[in-house]
Amino acid sequence: MKNPFSYQGKCVVITGAYSGVGAATVELLSSLGASEIIALDIKQPQGPITRYIETNLGESAAIDAAAGAIDGPVDALFNNAGIAATNPALEVMKVNYLGVRHLSEALLPKIPEGGAIAITASIAGGQWPQHLAEIQELLAISDREQAIDWIQDHSELVGGGYDFSKECLQVYTMLSSKSTMARGVRINSVCPGPIDTPLLPDFKKSMTEALINWQVEQTHGKMATAEEIAMAVVFLGCDASVFVNGVNMNADGGFSAALTTGQLDFSTLPL
Repeated sequence: MKNPFSYQGKCVVITGAYSGVGAATVELLSSLGASEIIALDIKQPQGPITRYIETNLGESAAIDAAAGAIDGPVDALFNNAGIAATNPALEVMKVNYLGVRHLSEALLPKIPEGGAIAITASIAGGQWPQHLAEIQELLAISDREQAIDWIQDHSELVGGGYDFSKECLQVYTMLSSKSTMARGVRINSVCPGPIDTPLLPDFKKSMTEALINWQVEQTHGKMATAEEIAMAVVFLGCDASVFVNGVNMNADGGFSAALTTGQLDFSTLPL
């Protein structure tokens, strides 16, 4: 039987491969035999990629150019690039939601049956049920400029952009899973909690260090490493997850489970 975790002979595309989870994912994909690793990023990664396409995921033309430069077939797409709320809210939405959607839909025709799309989302998007109607309204807008207008018209809801962008990704994962599976392609997301990556200082600024430390202390007691999250990401792109579709998989050391079942100690929550 063929190893369902193997990437032997497969072509993959990954965004945000310069550092953090993306860089760790590249290393893991290479060790699992991926024959072609195409990286899309604003900086050229130093890992074992086979091709680099300079791409700003916040720019529509750049995404079109990158997708057009990839002949395919693409066995797995890893949407890993993302920015924190230390950036302007609209830029966060452009990269974290609009860019992910644009690239996914541009490359979908090049993903053969049995392929997969994996998105790095976040448990920060876990409040999507409270905003489902509004999120579905945004997701129903296919025109980029109209979507940007919607985002600007709903600035109070969007807030700093990060949490809402991840809410959009979780709903997008579920909403698009039926249409992608009609083509034989799975789409799922990984939703981490705090990760020890180069982006952590930005999250400490936007979320506060005290809040991040509280979240870590409430569950696993340690912050996830990039390599630990990369393993979850790579699982969703390989044949071992063949019947997993439309799932937002938490990789947060049990924080979401403890929150849902009322096991968090909110008396120690920093105000």
